[in-house]
Amino acid sequence: MRFDIITIFPQMLGSYLGESLLGRAQKNKLISITMHNLRDGAKDKRLTVDDAPYGGGPGMVMMIEPIAKTLKKIKRRKKSKVILLDPAGKQFSQKIAADLSKLDQLIFICGRYEGIDARVDKLADEKISIGPYVLSGGELGAGVILEAVARLIPGVLGNKQSLNEETFNYRPSKIGNKKSKVDTEYPQYTRPKIFIHTHGSKKKKLHVPKVLLNGNHKEINKWRQKHSK
Repeated sequence: MRFDIITIFPQMLGSYLGESLLGRAQKNKLISITMHNLRDGAKDKRLTVDDAPYGGGPGMVMMIEPIAKTLKKIKRRKKSKVILLDPAGKQFSQKIAADLSKLDQLIFICGRYEGIDARVDKLADEKISIGPYVLSGGELGAGVILEAVARLIPGVLGNKQSLNEETFNYRPSKIGNKKSKVDTEYPQYTRPKIFIHTHGSKKKKLHVPKVLLNGNHKEINKWRQKHSK
């Protein structure tokens, strides 16, 4: 199985992913892990991958263009999925890990800064969160999902009985009767105002909502409250 991780810190997970179980799995050619530096997809000399949010607000937002460009360069396998690490996504579980382990390839998009341009959602197949808490980026989340999935690939653990006897494989965890909910902020956007997404022979324009461009902060705040998840 192939794992691709898109990040602005390609060295961050290197040591962990190259050791122990995952290191052996790569050595035995059961899995492959490739880090993709998001800055390679930047179009200026400063290798800019973020910009100020439309409508104002603190922090910087990761731009859609470098992410789309990097995704386009990754060779896709027949059964592949693009995963966006997002606190508003579906909470990761052993069942999800089992479903993902049936694929040939997982591509992770790791965010940083204040957030990611909301149009990146259109480039991903699924949004996943590893829990109801906040981290500074998606790299650790990608590592968690990668390892949980890799362990389910035949031959990676070595001892099949170890896999069969693991807690989440035979005793589903239940906490109360309600599902946990994550409160997340409104969608954010940055340059360009219009991004043309190409998928095969089809082209689709992805726009920044007009309300964020008009400078009317009352309307902007109203829109943000409405779209907070």
